[in-house]
Amino acid sequence: MSASAATAAPRRRLPRTLVVGLVVVGAIAILAILGPWIAPYDPQGFSMRMRLRPPSAEHWFGTDEFGRDVFSRVLAGAHHSLLMGFGATAISLVIGVPLGLIAAFHRGWVEEVVMRGVDLMISLPPVLLGLLILAVTEPGLFKTVLAVGLVYVPIMTRLARAVALELLAEDFVEAARARGEGAFHILVREILPNAWPPLIVETALRITFAILLGSALSFLGLGPQPPDSEWGLMIAESRPFISEAPWIGLAPGICLCLLLIAVNVVGEGLRDLLDPRMRGRGHG
Repeated sequence: MSASAATAAPRRRLPRTLVVGLVVVGAIAILAILGPWIAPYDPQGFSMRMRLRPPSAEHWFGTDEFGRDVFSRVLAGAHHSLLMGFGATAISLVIGVPLGLIAAFHRGWVEEVVMRGVDLMISLPPVLLGLLILAVTEPGLFKTVLAVGLVYVPIMTRLARAVALELLAEDFVEAARARGEGAFHILVREILPNAWPPLIVETALRITFAILLGSALSFLGLGPQPPDSEWGLMIAESRPFISEAPWIGLAPGICLCLLLIAVNVVGEGLRDLLDPRMRGRGHG
């Protein structure tokens, strides 16, 4: 064995939680993509003769009050929930991270303006803030995604600022300043590449909250509108039939919980993998 091989650091195993979470999220994503082709029935196909049928070999998750196949509707609604989580989180990252970096680098009135705005938005409960944003527009999927993304911009801004403040005190930043590098170079080439581990962990965890908030807004009627097959909307529509046909709301509810748990597990696995303080305490 060569000396270099003997002294090489052992490769760190992926935490089991991360692998399991990625498998479940990946499976749901595949089903969301293939849903229109593998759904056994038209998600919007009415059949009053088949209304409120319980789960069977013909209809795995039963049928709803209009005779629509619940399994097909759950498949059709999967991409809505994924878009809620990933799309809204992407919006919060694109807006929040630059704001946080700028607030950390440009102290004084710039930081004050940014952080006071952040404090104001954080002081409002997420659901209330989402309601305020959506109250001035017609409800719809993409407007809900935008509203949820804006709700979580302050949290990403705070995190990015906190990480940047720590990194700005490092020697490599002082060296960049001594070379005469400008603010853009320092933020993009020096700070951002070293800030990604905590940002990735927070992003994964934030997806969970974005999915949950998006579904809550849809439940309140401020997301996709009927006859769309969004999981939160399906749960809301099932309320009058909760005693007579509980499977209408249970199917999307269980799928939503499974997705939330899987994304949260991915976030915890990434934290174990990327956060040095968690090394040695992971599950892998």
